Amino acid sequence: MSNRLPPAWAKHLKTQPSAKAVAPKAALPKARPKAIPPRSQADDMLLRQALELQKAEQLPEAEELCLRVLNRTPNHPLALYILGTLGIGYDDEKSLRYFARAVGEEPGNPYYHLSLGETYLRLSEFSLAIKHIQHALELKPDMVEALCSLGAAYNAFDKGEMALPLFEKALKIDRSHSAARLGLPHTLASLGRMDEAAVHLKEAIERRIAVPAAYNALVHTRKYAEEPPELAAILTELQDPDHRPQGAAALHHAAGKVLNDLRRYKEAMDHYKKGNQAGGHKFDLETYRRWVDATIEIFTPESLAAMAAYGNPSEVPVFIVGMPRSGTTLTEQICSSHPDVHGAGELSKLERTANGIGLKDQATANLGKSIATITPQLIKTLAEDHLAYLRERAPDALRIIDKMPHNFELIGLIAVLFPNARIIHCRRDAIDNCLSCFVLQFNKAHSYSADLETLGLYYREYDRLMCHWNKVLPGRIFENRYETLIENQEEQSRRLIDHLGLPWADDCLRFFDRDGSVNTYSNWQVRQPIYTSSVKRWKNYESEIQPLIEALGDLAEV
Repeated sequence: MSNRLPPAWAKHLKTQPSAKAVAPKAALPKARPKAIPPRSQADDMLLRQALELQKAEQLPEAEELCLRVLNRTPNHPLALYILGTLGIGYDDEKSLRYFARAVGEEPGNPYYHLSLGETYLRLSEFSLAIKHIQHALELKPDMVEALCSLGAAYNAFDKGEMALPLFEKALKIDRSHSAARLGLPHTLASLGRMDEAAVHLKEAIERRIAVPAAYNALVHTRKYAEEPPELAAILTELQDPDHRPQGAAALHHAAGKVLNDLRRYKEAMDHYKKGNQAGGHKFDLETYRRWVDATIEIFTPESLAAMAAYGNPSEVPVFIVGMPRSGTTLTEQICSSHPDVHGAGELSKLERTANGIGLKDQATANLGKSIATITPQLIKTLAEDHLAYLRERAPDALRIIDKMPHNFELIGLIAVLFPNARIIHCRRDAIDNCLSCFVLQFNKAHSYSADLETLGLYYREYDRLMCHWNKVLPGRIFENRYETLIENQEEQSRRLIDHLGLPWADDCLRFFDRDGSVNTYSNWQVRQPIYTSSVKRWKNYESEIQPLIEALGDLAEV
């Protein structure tokens, strides 16, 4: 775990962080916060040690030293800040609290505002993220890290046109900044400007900046009809032992994508498998099964009806759920092409709420105790807070869509908070769906997809849970079958809009003509008219994916 130490504090502690110790963006400018209160030498020594322990990834030991400083010097801003960085990627809620306290102690420190804003961004609190990152830029206008983070915030908010000038400015300041180098083409791709994105990605590769990630993004800007020079270059890069596991994973997935386009399926699958192995992700299937068991046991028709009586009657929220790669983005694009519908993208708000009340604690699966703490007043408060959060995105929309696929796990919570919310479940051929997950370089949150057998068994748990939701919430969940949508776009689109309780609008047939950015693995596909090439795609890989097919069992439509 790394940290972006404010330079004045680095100087104060007589230790300038190495490149490894700085958040993976850039070396720090030599600006100084407005004021640094006097600190004792003992505090300084402990914080120096904490930073060294952090570099060595000895995080509990680093935390203990920071807490010792706080015991002696309450509200020490740098101790609070370092504690915030220790939680990044592990406990963002905890990071949020520490960064907020650091900002309170030193409101003139741009680095503290930036880190607080970035944490809000990871939690999908876009308005607060933008507020604090903008404040960091007011304090330090040429702060490249802040320009890139604000661009990322606008991208996450589907405001690519606002992100573009920020990344362009960042590149003018620092031509070698990796976040700027990758952020600009990512934004261009989200806006459908694939050729321009490719130009910038090739320049990043020429400059040897974030090479694996740049190649992976580059091969997704187009479909290849003949072997491109990039394939040989990617295979050469794979011989470089200096690429870390994540870099090797990105390169293998890039090679697999090109080979898939070229219909060299056996070679492609070999790279996909190596890419997933390089990622090193493991999934605890037994723990997940126990959590599904507990969820099914707790959310009965009776318990849902009793709690939903205190929910918010609003019809504004719409939740699109399902396995990743099941057509959720396509479904959202069709629905949000309606003039009364706003597509808000993938929001983590519901998951944060569930975590806060213990509904996703898979380690203990003690959901009975968690449910017992949900009072009528808490239900009302959570629902009002969630609705206000949605309303920030589109104050006048009649429907606002959250298309976080894994909210399929939280349909019980949705039904409690919003008994009139529309729920759309996207379902796709099980083998096609799983294969599509396997061939993408997902992050650790999707570790179930790194192994073919585990992926098939995980899919069975997803299916088991969805069968339960359909049983206890009859008629509430509209199943949008991907193949049905492909076969008859207009008829199924009309059913979708009817489910939303809205009159038909012909705009929904021209979803691929919409303006604005699309931030998803599918940002190329959703700008095309409906196509059928992804149906029964798994047949190309049949001999390579037998462990998946066997694990799926009767769910595999062979």
